[in-house]
Amino acid sequence: MNKLKIRIVTPKREMYNGEADMVILRTVNGDVGVMHGHLPLITVLGYGTLRIIDNNETVKTASMFGGFAEVDKEGINILTDASEWADEIDIKRAEEAKARAEERLGGAKIDDFDEIRAELALKRAIIRLETARKYK
Repeated sequence: MNKLKIRIVTPKREMYNGEADMVILRTVNGDVGVMHGHLPLITVLGYGTLRIIDNNETVKTASMFGGFAEVDKEGINILTDASEWADEIDIKRAEEAKARAEERLGGAKIDDFDEIRAELALKRAIIRLETARKYK
């Protein structure tokens, strides 16, 4: 079986550059699985969990927050705004961020911009917690 070439890059670092059987990632339209030989694709990434699968098991998992992915005959290039491997996520910090966001959303009336920021912060914290707890 041919392996898929996978490259994951954030503004801060190259997170992964290797091969595996499959990558599953969250797009704005839902989860997509990509294997060697996938049709060419460019897609916008959503907020969610990315999984790298090799030999029928998940070998790496990360939270991922936006960006885009390009699939071509060589493999997949993932450029994401922010991402953390499951074992890098500080669960206590994510729980604190979740509590702060919930407090802002449940508190006194806030303007639309601050409400959107709080909702995104809550979403990021929830994804980090899910990724860390389920895949660490």
